Amino acid sequence: MSILASLKNPNLRLSKSERKVADVVLNDPESVINAPIASIARLAEVSEPTVNRFCRSLNCKGYPDFKVKLAQSLANGIPKMTRDVDPGDSISTLVEKIFESTHASLYATQAASNQQAIEQAVDALAQAKSISFFGLGASGPVALDAQHKFFRFNTPVIAHIDILNQRMCSASRSQQDVVVCISYTGRTIAMVETATIARDSGATVIGITAGNSPLADECSIVLAVETPEDTDIYTPMTSRIMHLVLIDVLATAVALKRGPQFSNHLKRIKESLMETRFPK
Repeated sequence: MSILASLKNPNLRLSKSERKVADVVLNDPESVINAPIASIARLAEVSEPTVNRFCRSLNCKGYPDFKVKLAQSLANGIPKMTRDVDPGDSISTLVEKIFESTHASLYATQAASNQQAIEQAVDALAQAKSISFFGLGASGPVALDAQHKFFRFNTPVIAHIDILNQRMCSASRSQQDVVVCISYTGRTIAMVETATIARDSGATVIGITAGNSPLADECSIVLAVETPEDTDIYTPMTSRIMHLVLIDVLATAVALKRGPQFSNHLKRIKESLMETRFPK
């Protein structure tokens, strides 16, 4: 049963204070998925612990988990964030499943995003002496995309998709250096070890990975991405898109943080490509 369906269930047992939170959610669920817990508590005229108790009454781990499940309820009525691809699916069914899954995951990731963690990551990247992006397997292209975006920022940046290079690079980092580790599962032993080496060297380690994972435990800042996928046979698809979107958010925020003069710098870089293209 979806979150919205549960809230409309007359048999749902909630305290008087929790019912106030439920009324706020049912009145404007779309606003709730983008609102911090303090705003919901204020609207419902209850305490933040009451909001958390309300979430646990709905079998959610906490407010972020509640927002993810609420977003799933709203995303075109999709009951699950992932619709597994079956061997007998037609092309039209395949297209529908992948697009719906991606749309729902984008919506849910936005709803569950930790704004404070994103702000911390942007501050660290904007002040970094150097930036290193690490990814293995399907996360390798994400690291390379991040390098492509951040090399324009007048900060030394490199992407490594090889385990040995990642370890050596991590060992050479120090304070004011930032290492960004990208991993769908957060359980790849080599990546976790690399993050530990970078952290022990003094670097700020940003993890774009699953929350409550071994990799997240080794990171200074965690940008958690929870996108359940059928990965027994197929390469992770939706999670990679979520990671790319987060990289876009970070790159854009860092560019804006540099101020209007930096926009002129980016414009000059863009204009340098004009002669490489045929006119429209």
